[in-house]
Amino acid sequence: MTEQQDNLTTNTSRQDVGWEREVIEKIALAAITEQRRARRWNIFFKALMFTYLFVIFAVAMAPRFEASMSDSDKHTAVINIAGIILEDSEANAKSIIKGMRNAVKDEGTQGIILHLNTPGGSPVQSAYIYEEILQIKKENPDLPIYAVVSDICASGGYYIASAADKIYVNQASIIGSIGVIMDGYGFVEILKKLGIERRLMTAGKNKALLDPFSPVNEQEKQHIQVLLAQVHKQFIDAVKHGRGDRLKDNGNLFSGLIWTGAESIKLGLVDAIGNDDYVAKEIIGAEKLVNFTPREHIFDRLVGRMGASFGQKITSFFQMQLR
Repeated sequence: MTEQQDNLTTNTSRQDVGWEREVIEKIALAAITEQRRARRWNIFFKALMFTYLFVIFAVAMAPRFEASMSDSDKHTAVINIAGIILEDSEANAKSIIKGMRNAVKDEGTQGIILHLNTPGGSPVQSAYIYEEILQIKKENPDLPIYAVVSDICASGGYYIASAADKIYVNQASIIGSIGVIMDGYGFVEILKKLGIERRLMTAGKNKALLDPFSPVNEQEKQHIQVLLAQVHKQFIDAVKHGRGDRLKDNGNLFSGLIWTGAESIKLGLVDAIGNDDYVAKEIIGAEKLVNFTPREHIFDRLVGRMGASFGQKITSFFQMQLR
């Protein structure tokens, strides 16, 4: 082989080695770049997670009271009672009572408005709120408490409203439904058609009271009817105590019927037409409205939803309500 050919071969080998080295360097550089990018994203997501947890913690630790305990400026306190009245709903007795008590403690409160928009709910929760209103009125005779209805104030909602000094409504508001209901389903015939055998064992002959897969037991039915009548009487007595002579003599008042706001005035179920602003300015004399409705804490809401139990679903199947 000539010297010229040897030099050509050597140069070609060097070019091959240089090309391979260049490729290796690029691959290594790309790997390093990718690692740096991954590290940056990792830091970013860790920072984001830390920020998220910090916000959750801050919200959880934040003060839970609702209205700015006002600076002694004269105002009308407002407590909203919205939705179904149940212990585990936003319209629960503990929360509403807390709002009323905080409003009473505030030196600037000239009067309280219970803003109602509810179809009713638990007779127990409604009774708790009703009794608290009476107690506040007894301890603070110069502090007026008015109920103001927007769309609907029925059953348990009206139970509460009847304790107020006066009830104001819109002409088209729905008022009434003074009654008690307990409902369920019966699947006896469906079981027969499907060929399913019901196997029920109890200790206590009435332990399977209102079992939806068994035929109606007349003795149990009568017992439940007496129970409903007792709760209904408590409801009627509360309304009569709260409304007094304002109630007109009408046989349908406590039948479960409902009326418009305009018709309810004629029946003595409510007193007059008016909204929050009107009552605050013209009746109480403190135009400024301060909302004392306790707000459900976002952290509590998240935990509550995560912890919802199957037992609550079963309990609600035969839940007695004022609705």
